[in-house]
Amino acid sequence: MTLDLLITIADRLGVYVFALSGGVVAVRKDMDLFGIIVLAFLPAIGGGTLRDVLLDQPVFWLSDTWTLLLALLGGLTVFVFHRPINAFKPLRWADAVGMALFAATGAAKATALGFDWPVVIIMGVLTASAGGLLRDVVANEDPLLLRSEIYATAALLGAGTYYLALTNGASHLTAFGIAFAAAFILRAIAILRNWSLPKSPF
Repeated sequence: MTLDLLITIADRLGVYVFALSGGVVAVRKDMDLFGIIVLAFLPAIGGGTLRDVLLDQPVFWLSDTWTLLLALLGGLTVFVFHRPINAFKPLRWADAVGMALFAATGAAKATALGFDWPVVIIMGVLTASAGGLLRDVVANEDPLLLRSEIYATAALLGAGTYYLALTNGASHLTAFGIAFAAAFILRAIAILRNWSLPKSPF
């Protein structure tokens, strides 16, 4: 599997699961169908769009319209099946999967363009968290990124792990899998055990 194909597949998967998370927030805010679709699109394509603009690359969804259809499908899925979806409390878990996918994707794209580790890590964190930040701000929620619970830290771990694995001889596919696992596992443990970063005592 080529790196370009890997990034495309991961982008599509991340778009769908992040769209689900946006749709869930919209339903909880009692928004109509249009509001659900808008809130599905923000986390689905927001982080990747900002990543591509900063890297001076073609914005991924302009040439891959499947991503737009998947974002729309994610919103419609929540609109139709919001009751059973809410019963499984999916927001944090869908968000965790999307975060891990996008952290690895952002790191992979920056690495493929020849950037060094600081940019690789920044792009991983930005791709993983910027869309969710937009979603929460528009929905008038406390941004998940800015809470004390571990979130962006997990994305940072995933992006850093990708770079380390790749520079130590791992293939792009192996590095991607390790990065995804590292980010998701840390976020999952934080959810299950209520881990959070320390706050200032002053």
